[in-house]
Amino acid sequence: MEAAVRYLCGRWWRTLTASSIEEAQADLDRFCATVADDRPRGHATVGVIADAEPLLALPPAPYPATLEVPKLVGSNATVAFRGNACSVPPGLAGIIVMLRHRLGSTTIELMAPSGALLGVHDLRHAGSGETVRTAAHRAALESAILTGFTTARPCDRKGDRPPGPAALAAAARLRGHEPREVTVDLARYAELIDVLR
Repeated sequence: MEAAVRYLCGRWWRTLTASSIEEAQADLDRFCATVADDRPRGHATVGVIADAEPLLALPPAPYPATLEVPKLVGSNATVAFRGNACSVPPGLAGIIVMLRHRLGSTTIELMAPSGALLGVHDLRHAGSGETVRTAAHRAALESAILTGFTTARPCDRKGDRPPGPAALAAAARLRGHEPREVTVDLARYAELIDVLR
């Protein structure tokens, strides 16, 4: 194959003057039929040898290729694939799982980083926006959500309290200042109030 590409680049591509893809294809077809196929190979030409090599019949099923895609698990315990979402057990949010789809099959598999099978889902029409959950994943997610509920009193909101002496001293140390004690003379304020009256 590489030799054929080198031959085409050296003999045809460098002399090509076509201005469109259609013209280039027509020129390549002409070159192959008149120049490339007429090259001598032993007792025959390249074209005669190629005609004597019949193509094999097409296989009955497509090649069994498997598509593997790393996917991030969302906070709702699902993985996005082709416009749909497939469930995994809860507690895996933020983890990368491997999604596997064998071409020609109607299912997809989700594998944990350890290689364990997390679930098998039916493949849905691409872009339909469906969320597919197994019964086991649904029950585990409901259980995880319900155990998170509590009847306890909620936490107190943080009050707006001024910093205490320890916090002020720590802040002064961080700024490179030594804490100094501030003395407020309330008698001086009383004198000022008497003057203003």
